[in-house]
Amino acid sequence: MEIHGLSKKFRIQKTAQPYLSLRESVFSFLKPSSQKEEFWALSDVSMDVMPGDTIGIVGKNGAGKSTLLKILSKITPPTKGRIVSRGRIASLLEVGTGFHPELSGRENVFLNGSILGMKRSEIQSKFDAIVDFSGVEKFIDTPLKHYSSGMQLRLAFAVAAFLENEILIIDEVLAVGDSEFQKKCLGKMEDITNTGRTILFVSHDLTAISNLTRKALFLKHGQTVLFDKTHKVVERYLSESNSAENEFEKEINTANSWPQVTEVRIESSLPGNVHEHGKPFKITVRCHTPELPLHPTWVSLHITDSKGRGVLHVTKGGKDFLICSKVGESSFSCSFPSLKLYMGRYFINLYLSGPPNADVYERLQEIISFDVVMDGNNHEFGWLPDACTYLEYSTWTTHA
Repeated sequence: MEIHGLSKKFRIQKTAQPYLSLRESVFSFLKPSSQKEEFWALSDVSMDVMPGDTIGIVGKNGAGKSTLLKILSKITPPTKGRIVSRGRIASLLEVGTGFHPELSGRENVFLNGSILGMKRSEIQSKFDAIVDFSGVEKFIDTPLKHYSSGMQLRLAFAVAAFLENEILIIDEVLAVGDSEFQKKCLGKMEDITNTGRTILFVSHDLTAISNLTRKALFLKHGQTVLFDKTHKVVERYLSESNSAENEFEKEINTANSWPQVTEVRIESSLPGNVHEHGKPFKITVRCHTPELPLHPTWVSLHITDSKGRGVLHVTKGGKDFLICSKVGESSFSCSFPSLKLYMGRYFINLYLSGPPNADVYERLQEIISFDVVMDGNNHEFGWLPDACTYLEYSTWTTHA
């Protein structure tokens, strides 16, 4: 498939008065007061997709990803540019497309399969496999209007997955299914890629993009930012989409006599708060102590994932680690020579306290975020040690 200078223009109509009387409607028809604004959803997008390629497409909402897929699927024509495709194209863009709610699941399999270009004999030969993959065999003769959106997705993807078209285009519909079915779909897509068929896959799940594709396209405001190997595109996308700072600062509360955190800073392996799996990682904390505490101070560093689940925590303190042991400024750092986390977004949480089970001086939650990516040679998830392992391999350093 060759894509040359693909562009798509829409016209946005702006009406001065949304609610009008009959007289005003007639008058406005004779003398239109509305204004039309041109909006380019895609602008000069070009790429070459070779047979057997698996291409991921990433970008924020409104970047033009779905518009691109609809043009490639020949649902909507481009304003400019041209597409040269070789082979049959099958697309799964929206749940329920090509399905009729009054027909049963069985009838919809034949209807949708025919729409996608399958012969009746071909559908019959694959019918049992389609139903088994979808997991809705118990309801296959029930009208589709009684199906949940997830069940409709299962059936729709199952039909598309058993097509023998040379090119398969999939939008972010997999987000509707449960995690078990998503894994099943991703496994099927891997099987499809091994047969030499071409896949274009849009998803916000960067883990799926990284595991399934070898090349990716990054769209921003309808324009191509980067079309390259997947790990390079993911790094670029994360570095541009991460709006968090790699530093946290706050002013000293003069009314507080307990130790206070004034600054937290991370040092990751890549710019833009992006950490490459398995590379060194460092967290530095600066404190202010108005007066010496009665007991040694303890610090706990917690790292949580995007769902708020704790994936790592380390604690240090006591007589052998004298932090906040003098009046005024002090700092310490925690270094990981090889931080191996799954791909995704993570948050730094910091707690400063007296001895275990004593008062907490500072409780700072999700103060800094960072993203983890895989290197170009590692397409699988990395090994995630438990907190005890990290406690042994992390290095703590106090600074004057």
